Amino acid sequence: MGQKKNARRVPENAAFAKGKLIKTSPQKLNLVAQTIRGKKVDKALAELTFSRKRVSQQVKKVLESAIANAENNHDLDIDSLVVDQAFVGKNLVMKRWSPRGRGRIGRIMKPFAEITIIVKEVEEAA
Repeated sequence: MGQKKNARRVPENAAFAKGKLIKTSPQKLNLVAQTIRGKKVDKALAELTFSRKRVSQQVKKVLESAIANAENNHDLDIDSLVVDQAFVGKNLVMKRWSPRGRGRIGRIMKPFAEITIIVKEVEEAA
């Protein structure tokens, strides 16, 4: 009998990839995501390659995964792909502590974030 096929979460001319448990705060990750929104994928890859932010390498891996999904799973043309959406969300926060004076503790929060990149095929304007 089997399970029914799930409906696609994105349109027919789009593909997406998700990066989970990225060791940075969502605010810092969003700064990198802002730089690639709305750009063609080759420009976005170049932007991430030469970015000085540490997290840009992980965002680049997620973007490459989205491009590979578009090519292999949905038969989209790589040359006409554009980063349609790149949105960031919170993930877990590890809570640690550091001893302080007079028997108190200092709370240390180690946040994680996740990013979703949606690439879309657009027709070239003549």
